[in-house]
Amino acid sequence: MPESTKSSTGTDPHVYVTVLAGGVGSRFWPASTPGRPKQLLSLASDEPLIVDTVNRALGLVPEERIRILASDRLTELILEVLPSLGREAFMVEPQARGTAPVLAWAAWEIAKIDPAAVIVSLHTDHIIKPVTAYLQLLRDAADLAQETGRLFAVSVPPNRPETGYGYIEPGEPLDAPAGVQAFTVAAFHEKPDTETARRYVTEGHFWNSGIFVWTAAAFLGEVRKVAPEIGDLLPLIDDESSEAFFAQVPSATVDVAVLERSARVASVTATFDWDDVGSWEDLTRSREADASGNVVVGLGHVVEGESNVIYTEGSTVVTFGVNGLVVVQSGDITLVSTTERAPDLKRLLERLPASVREPTTPGGTD
Repeated sequence: MPESTKSSTGTDPHVYVTVLAGGVGSRFWPASTPGRPKQLLSLASDEPLIVDTVNRALGLVPEERIRILASDRLTELILEVLPSLGREAFMVEPQARGTAPVLAWAAWEIAKIDPAAVIVSLHTDHIIKPVTAYLQLLRDAADLAQETGRLFAVSVPPNRPETGYGYIEPGEPLDAPAGVQAFTVAAFHEKPDTETARRYVTEGHFWNSGIFVWTAAAFLGEVRKVAPEIGDLLPLIDDESSEAFFAQVPSATVDVAVLERSARVASVTATFDWDDVGSWEDLTRSREADASGNVVVGLGHVVEGESNVIYTEGSTVVTFGVNGLVVVQSGDITLVSTTERAPDLKRLLERLPASVREPTTPGGTD
């Protein structure tokens, strides 16, 4: 393969970044609502998650090679925190159909701009340190994707039996640059129960980070081959419109519709620390805790307590003599739960009236 000319970021000029920015993040209620989803909350740092994600991506590619995949409503909200991107950076989903159709659409459109494009697919809710190692691994993965035509997932060595993540079962090792571990994927496994998660860790499985790297051509080829229910409809984008494509395409995740069916999937192992901000108790890993394991974001004070998570947006919250609580104040609503039950907030929301689930005060919908 001819040597590529590197850009000022040190990355091949054919590399593009797509950012999956949809979803509400109901596990971060009441701060996260349809009117202000979790991508716009400052959960991993003092910046909104979407800003952290794009800032990292800018170390890989220039702004003109970033595409934010989001609904029309979210586009307006994201532009408020990332005005420098401009509307041309957004691919507005006509309908929510899951990650498989939207990533196929993105690859289709990017391939028209650059038939040799390599796409790095990112989510907005990741904690990544150090960024330098992260960027280098993505550059190496992009090179491997070009050289092999494989679809690469970034796998993460687990440090605990996590039930909230999918797992990757490694197959055979692949040739890779020095310092990079690459292998074929024997199987993807959905989120397990606790006992199964322990077994996966013992057997040497990896977390599936949801970060993917592939050439547009290879990905579209696999979509046509293994997911014809999506691939056969892609010409509608040019023949009619993206609206016509999304109106007819079935909902599907890229993991299930494409990656689990493909024989061309491989993985590179993360050389950086990775975690996912999925619910309130995850702030104990994304934010700095005090000596007693308490995390406070906003105006809060924990007295004689351990392992509490306090998040406030204006009011002051004080706890005294309690442990393992999650206290969230947003607008007129204050949520009190435990760190153990915090991941189950979807069950809570099912039992609340709509006027409470989606408040009209700050932090809620308009």
